[in-house]
Amino acid sequence: MAEGLTQRGVAGELIAEFAGTAVLILFGVGVVAQVTAADLGDHDSIAWAWGIGVTLGVYVAGRTTGAHLNPAVTLGFALFRGFPWHKVIPYAVAQTAGAFVAALLVRWNYTEVLTMVDPGHTLKTQGVFSTLPGNGTLPVTLWGGLRDQIIGTAILLFVIFALSDTANMAPSANLGPFVIGLLVVAIGMAFGTNAGYAINPARDFGPRLASFLTGYGGAWRDQYGSLYFWVPIVGPLVGGALGAGLYQTCIARFLPQGEDRDTVKPSD
Repeated sequence: MAEGLTQRGVAGELIAEFAGTAVLILFGVGVVAQVTAADLGDHDSIAWAWGIGVTLGVYVAGRTTGAHLNPAVTLGFALFRGFPWHKVIPYAVAQTAGAFVAALLVRWNYTEVLTMVDPGHTLKTQGVFSTLPGNGTLPVTLWGGLRDQIIGTAILLFVIFALSDTANMAPSANLGPFVIGLLVVAIGMAFGTNAGYAINPARDFGPRLASFLTGYGGAWRDQYGSLYFWVPIVGPLVGGALGAGLYQTCIARFLPQGEDRDTVKPSD
């Protein structure tokens, strides 16, 4: 009986991660499709919609799992916050599957306008689904994209760890998703040039696979012809671990512990 309850609990967690990530991608990939194919909006609308998508995705999955929605977040919590290691890969698979299914829905919904502006399904609209160095046009190399993803995801995890640390000035549970959404908006506005701020392996690989299976034959490569798909996977995993580790080393170890953790005041 207990084993059955545990299995149902894990299944519920995976479904929540799937659904939360799907919501994130529906809004994120959807807005890029609208801007790219119909010229409705600009970079700011993209940054805001991604941030809102994150907020809504966290509200969907937050009570069940804490709403990781990102393998880099899951890895960071396993490394430094005691998240069970045996759940890391299942969570990553659920997150990637959610991103994949959501991207397929966006691809289907925008079939006509994507075909109109890019009949050959080329790099012109590949950026709707997955990232490229310099967003496919600027002189940023593969290695520049990797550097950018490490830095951007380190920022993401550093701040997420601060926002989720009750010994620090963590926002209340209902406000947390909103603040995390603002964090993603800020990263998009400040670090969106060099690699499209994937900062999430599931966010990039799931939609990239969906685009490849629906006509984008060059989905795995960048504008230089180099295999690029691994950059938004490796970069965020490395950067996330670094950002989480930096928070634990530079901030968390100096905060009150034990009974004082939840009673610290700004004046302290």
